[in-house]
Amino acid sequence: MAAPARFDDDAEIVVIGAGATGIVAALAARQAGASVIVVEAEAHIGGHAICSGGNLSFGGGNSYQKKYGIEDSAELLFRDLIDWTVVEPNGAPPYRYNDHELARAFADNSVAAFEFLLAQGVRIVEQAPDNLSGHEIGMSAPRTLHAAMMDWPAVQTGKLADAAERTTTSSGNGLMQPLYAAATAAGVKFLLRHRMTAIHREATPSGSVTGIAVDNDGATRHIGTRRAVIIGTGGSSGNVNFRRMFDPRLTDEYCGLAGMPWSDQDASGELAAMAIGASLWGLTNFSGEYGTGVTKPGSIGCQYGYANLRWFPGSEVFDKARATGLKVGDWQNVILVNMVGRRFYDETGRQFTPNLYGSFAPYRPGDWRNARAVAYNPSNFINAALAGIGDGRNGGGPIWAIFDAEAVARESWDPFPPHVDSDGGFFFSAATIEELAANIVMKHQRVPMPPANLAATVDRYNGFVENGVDADFDRPTPRYKIATPPFYAAWATPHHAVDCGDVIVAPLRAAQSITGRWSALVCVTTASIPAPRSNPSDAFIAAKSCTGKVSSSKRRASGHGRGSYDVRLV
Repeated sequence: MAAPARFDDDAEIVVIGAGATGIVAALAARQAGASVIVVEAEAHIGGHAICSGGNLSFGGGNSYQKKYGIEDSAELLFRDLIDWTVVEPNGAPPYRYNDHELARAFADNSVAAFEFLLAQGVRIVEQAPDNLSGHEIGMSAPRTLHAAMMDWPAVQTGKLADAAERTTTSSGNGLMQPLYAAATAAGVKFLLRHRMTAIHREATPSGSVTGIAVDNDGATRHIGTRRAVIIGTGGSSGNVNFRRMFDPRLTDEYCGLAGMPWSDQDASGELAAMAIGASLWGLTNFSGEYGTGVTKPGSIGCQYGYANLRWFPGSEVFDKARATGLKVGDWQNVILVNMVGRRFYDETGRQFTPNLYGSFAPYRPGDWRNARAVAYNPSNFINAALAGIGDGRNGGGPIWAIFDAEAVARESWDPFPPHVDSDGGFFFSAATIEELAANIVMKHQRVPMPPANLAATVDRYNGFVENGVDADFDRPTPRYKIATPPFYAAWATPHHAVDCGDVIVAPLRAAQSITGRWSALVCVTTASIPAPRSNPSDAFIAAKSCTGKVSSSKRRASGHGRGSYDVRLV
């Protein structure tokens, strides 16, 4: 978009998005002496990172690694992140297609970025670095640390944690709130409810980036920049058409995205950058069958049931979440059926496996023999769930957990609101299996579930319980019949959690100087390294680049939006 005749506000650095990427970039730029404005579409800060488990993947030999006697270095971290020899049990390579320049920048700046977080008041749970949620961060050393939740009300509940848990339990709140407080104290200007709608450039495909357009409660404003616009908009997994460029199966029924309804991943940053000449980059990792890109639900009977993220009355977004969900303790308590009432896979099956420190042994960095240490044993639950019903349509359709009153008792579930979302069409009950099938009516159920199909599926499964063998999917020793009314159907559709790809801007990639009148676009919204999720480290690098505080070899457009509730920092 061409620049307007005048701007309503301006700063040296304009940051789009107040999540882990945006706030870190803003704070680092402000501490380097630049004036900074951050625009945020929501009425609150934090992005997806504030909803996360606060799990931070840093390596390179940081202070916590040294404290606990863990040997690591920038060079070792870099080599781990580009190790083509590592594969998962399904043969998927988690590091082979990583951008080497981004991996190099991350490795070289990992220690500085972590120490930067500590200097801003982020507290770390006092324990040795481990591999808990440290997906795709290399196998040579444990590198995951955990931000302590401290004295901040949790966004999921609106309440403080018990005093004994505040320093021992990790939370994305413990990452984001100290950073926001530090940025505010440093003089960063935050504009909430300001949704970026376009990026201004003098001319396309050449010319300086001059600012952005935003929508503020229906009014259009223009904010100018004198040095750079940094995009930290969180990714694209919430934009159905955008994500389907990489995986056509991900149709609109995959609507329980990680981080929603606190914040969306709407591809606004990618689309705005592309509109003025940026390119997508490193997209192989977007559909890689490893890690947590697409996951089994952690909770059922609600729209937003990603992993361990649950919303409770008291959260400021509970009116949008509508239900807490039923946390599944044992998948033996349910069967899973597709929208025509048929089982499709072993319900206890795993989603795609992540690569972790200690995933296999022995591990030798860069050694071709590493692949021999991994037995081929694919986890295909997600592929089966997304396969559909053979009707020529894309998308697997809704997946429903079917169970009875005895399962409710075994799991200690409360199958009523606010625990389940009946009004939204994500939970149903009935006195008979046939009635249950007939009751399942909601917008994503594109065909009626035939009652006879569901009844036959339940009868067949009950026979497997009697015989102790699942003749269809080899589920290990089926344990419980589904026979005691009332019967229930709970939404159990996989979650599209995160995305992974780069937006590249050629002038930065060529490492041109970001000084004087020349204004840049720095994209830190998605990344071509799959491991880290939300992106303080990349944001740290970007902000230092824009203020001339990092060497020209590190000045590049980079980013990362595999934003999940276990925050990986790149």
